[in-house]
Amino acid sequence: MKWGLIIIGVLFAVGLCSVAVSGGDDDSETAAQETTTATFAAETTTQAPAESQSAEPEPAPAQEPEAAEPEVPREYLNALRSAKQYLDYTAFSRDGLVRQLEFENYSNDAAQYAVDNVGANWNEQAAKSAEQYLDYTSFSRQGLVDQLVFEGFTPEQAEYGASQVY
Repeated sequence: MKWGLIIIGVLFAVGLCSVAVSGGDDDSETAAQETTTATFAAETTTQAPAESQSAEPEPAPAQEPEAAEPEVPREYLNALRSAKQYLDYTAFSRDGLVRQLEFENYSNDAAQYAVDNVGANWNEQAAKSAEQYLDYTSFSRQGLVDQLVFEGFTPEQAEYGASQVY
């Protein structure tokens, strides 16, 4: 029992040191807490009194635990954050946003993840882009559609965008 408390104290101290060194980063704090909790749970299980070892094993739960969602790589999350910032600043087509993220040296997979998860309405992005074009230059309706397609919008999205400003 005495050794168990010492081990728990040491693990707790290590966890506090790692939080202090990382500057309180939520991810590392959570990881340290999970490690300490998992270690404590494992020690508690292995140090159970002898009388509980002779008891009947508990029945398995009726439902299987849900599979943990896979952890999203940091690059993907950063690309998603960048995509949101770009869309807050100006309108992009899906393809244009992928190209911009790749220009920022995100991998194609990270850029694809970002545009798939940014929650953009690409028709609305086409309408915003059309409005932005007409704010600083003149286009015929067909010229505007062509420009939107050139920027990476699908023909349907470009037609939608042009129809919102014409």
